[in-house]
Amino acid sequence: MRRTVTVGAVVVVAAVAMGSLAGVGGYTFVYARGWSYLTDDPAACGNCHVMEEQVTGWLRSSHRSVAVCNDCHTPTGPAKWLAKASNGYHHSSAFTTGRFPDVIQITPANLAIVEQRCRGCHSDTVHAMDAARPADRTPCTTCHARVGHANRDD
Repeated sequence: MRRTVTVGAVVVVAAVAMGSLAGVGGYTFVYARGWSYLTDDPAACGNCHVMEEQVTGWLRSSHRSVAVCNDCHTPTGPAKWLAKASNGYHHSSAFTTGRFPDVIQITPANLAIVEQRCRGCHSDTVHAMDAARPADRTPCTTCHARVGHANRDD
């Protein structure tokens, strides 16, 4: 005997699924203070205890007076919001499941953003260095790995 699924049943299942997803997403957004990530306030990065060391290091760094987290860790223009959405998804997923390393690591894609932002702010210096050694475009973070998160004495 063949059973047919009615349109009404499909609509109900879809509505329950969408409602559940919206409820869990909304709760997570409120619980994780998601609205704070829509700002440029560095305190948003400190919402998660995993980032406490980075925020504390930034507060002690020379960059504190000239740049906030988004200045170095997000691209300019509309791509900023795509990067923030992607990072937000991956961060919330990692923290929800507990699957993140004890010592956080920047991803290759985010490291490329940092490199582009370093080169943008320090273009005069970087241009002179690249001109002197055109075959060796060394990434900024090779020598300056902790500059935005280090103690001033580092």
